[in-house]
Amino acid sequence: MAAGAGRWVRAGLRRYGGAVASPNFRAGVVIVVRHPDLQRILLFERSDAAGSWQLPQGGLELGETPLEAAWRELFEETGLGPAHVAARAEYPDWVAYEWPLEVQAAHEGKRLGQVQRWFMFDALHDDVEPSPDGSEFTAWQWVDPTWAIGHVPDWRRGAYERVLGTL
Repeated sequence: MAAGAGRWVRAGLRRYGGAVASPNFRAGVVIVVRHPDLQRILLFERSDAAGSWQLPQGGLELGETPLEAAWRELFEETGLGPAHVAARAEYPDWVAYEWPLEVQAAHEGKRLGQVQRWFMFDALHDDVEPSPDGSEFTAWQWVDPTWAIGHVPDWRRGAYERVLGTL
């Protein structure tokens, strides 16, 4: 297990016995990329909400394992792949949160929130530079995990505190 990883377990070693998502909660993944100094993480500014930051994340596709989804989402949203990062650990629990009413309404009330697996990836070099996709993210920076917690939307903060608080 990676240094400073609290409750995390080695990535890819967990078995998934079935879907955890329900019709009301979308199953997905969140990716934490640590800098080689093991003190900072990569955070991205949302293209649809200036000043709102988050980690790369996305939904599971049919037949996809959470780790496969993490690799796919990381590449799609940031351009980072195995030449830039290595999967190191996985948070041991599914983390769920509810969306605010306006987000639920945008999903026509069919989804109430998300349930996610969190994965830790380590940058392989100090000079790793993501290339945000432009549609979801426009900017990026290396930040302290506590800074990240303070700069995500309030309705995501509990999940970020729970997981990033273990780093």
